[in-house]
Amino acid sequence: MSASPKHTLNPDKWIDLYADYLYNYAITRIEGQELAKDLVQETFFSAIKGKDNFRGQAAERTWLVSILKRKIIDHYRKINSAKGQKEVRMNFYEDGENKGRWIEERVPQNWGNDAEKDIENEELKRALEGCIENLPEKYRIVFMLKTVQNYETEEICNELDITASNLWVIIHRARIQLRNCMEQKWFNN
Repeated sequence: MSASPKHTLNPDKWIDLYADYLYNYAITRIEGQELAKDLVQETFFSAIKGKDNFRGQAAERTWLVSILKRKIIDHYRKINSAKGQKEVRMNFYEDGENKGRWIEERVPQNWGNDAEKDIENEELKRALEGCIENLPEKYRIVFMLKTVQNYETEEICNELDITASNLWVIIHRARIQLRNCMEQKWFNN
């Protein structure tokens, strides 16, 4: 058994080959077209800076997607970190004799009975599962493989003999149908 071939990088072709794919990947995970474009650009910049660390064990696109995933995670960490700091500042008096004490309106409240939340979560889960089951078969399969089981687009396309564009159209339509179903079954009750 021979060793698998080493993959190589070709940065001159990244924009032509991967920009659309990376953008579509980003836009499904964050809000805002400009932010998605910025994250893709940052991905390319980081890849250029880190190309000497590329070991050739993964395909070029897979390597770029892993960099983009880290950029998306970093983006959410930054948001959550800033949000948390703002909440802390807003929840305490900042100066005077009460410095460090809770602002009365913002004192953490008892969240009540966890059993109620568990029941509500179980009902939500059943409603979502029912909506997924009602999707057309191809939509359901593609949605589950991509969104729930986190298969790579290329794997799904090869397995189901569809194009990447077709996969994203199916995902988009499945999400619309799921949203409509959940609005009827869950949010309008």
